[in-house]
Amino acid sequence: MPETEKRVLIAGAGPVGLVAAASLARQGIPVTVFEASPELSRESRASTFHPPTLDMLAGIGVADGLIAQGLIAPTVQYRSRDDGPIAQFDFGDIADLTGHPYRLQSEQFKLTKIIVEAFGADDNFRIEFGRKLEGVAQDDEGIEVDLRGVDGSLERRRGLWLIGADGAKSAVRKALDIPFSGFTWPERFLVVSTSFDFLQIFPDLTSVSYVADPKQWHFLLQIPGMWRVMFPIAPEVSDDQASSSEFAAATLGGLIPAAADADILHVTLYRVHQRVADSFRKGRAFLAGDAAHINNPLGGMGMNGGIHDVVNLCGRLARVWHKQAPQPELDRYDLQRRLVTLEHVQRQTIENKRNLEASDARDQQEFRVRMARTAAEPALARDYLQKISMLASLKRAAELG
Repeated sequence: MPETEKRVLIAGAGPVGLVAAASLARQGIPVTVFEASPELSRESRASTFHPPTLDMLAGIGVADGLIAQGLIAPTVQYRSRDDGPIAQFDFGDIADLTGHPYRLQSEQFKLTKIIVEAFGADDNFRIEFGRKLEGVAQDDEGIEVDLRGVDGSLERRRGLWLIGADGAKSAVRKALDIPFSGFTWPERFLVVSTSFDFLQIFPDLTSVSYVADPKQWHFLLQIPGMWRVMFPIAPEVSDDQASSSEFAAATLGGLIPAAADADILHVTLYRVHQRVADSFRKGRAFLAGDAAHINNPLGGMGMNGGIHDVVNLCGRLARVWHKQAPQPELDRYDLQRRLVTLEHVQRQTIENKRNLEASDARDQQEFRVRMARTAAEPALARDYLQKISMLASLKRAAELG
């Protein structure tokens, strides 16, 4: 048996794993992050940070740097492809509930880089790259992980706790034999990044706009220096075809003819799932972020929910570590975060998709009327803003005790 390191082990150096590491290190708890890749990812992937997430990042001292590199989006808009704006919501209406009354649009890799730069000199904060987790074993006193190095060597390490933040294909979750219940949508989502300025043709567009249409709903998201457009791709279109720049340009031009010749900067095609692990804890191991739950990206709740997971978990781990609370305190992590994921994140993202793709004329009209009424009535707008900003899910978690 290897010597037990008095550290928390973390699998995955994405935004969720590194927020966990920073949160624990800031509270005087040594952590080691194991990342299978040879360096931090430069993939854009998630690019939305919600108000309470920014509040949490401020708590570990990294929000200001991220905000300086991002684009502040004070409003969210819902549109119809044929008729234009349906409803618009201003985060300023919940400014009394958050220190950051807006969505921040910034690629997730900027956050991971900021965290490493901020905590790299902290003795409590370590990252080991090229270390792929392949096994987990535990007992009452600690937890062991098997790590495969880039040279093929296998090493066993032992710590006190393990956080699996290693993505949807989580090796930690598989090693713990925790089912990942849910389903996969038949269509895939295509994200096209372009330098085309959609404000030239839609001057009333906001930086975050959801466009309802029964044939080809889509989502327009502005980030620094470009726009990202997301739309569903039918199952009969092959992955190779859908992933090509030519297909992206043709699809974009079919939606918005003025953008037919737009520069295509990046294309990402991915399958979309709605899945939640049957448990977020097994003994000394915990799941967080995509390792614990995945959902469609409409609403930008995946990465944000993962950050909320680890802030919740690391607060509890710190209290147990410093002997301010007994170990049963950790059971509340699964109780709060798993139920909130089912009640709020999964439900809201599924509802978002079904609203945008509604094909029945009556359903389309009901959605438009409901959204317009919600935006027009201050009390309803305030409630809705709390729901889409994820403040409501955090409130619900607190209610669960």
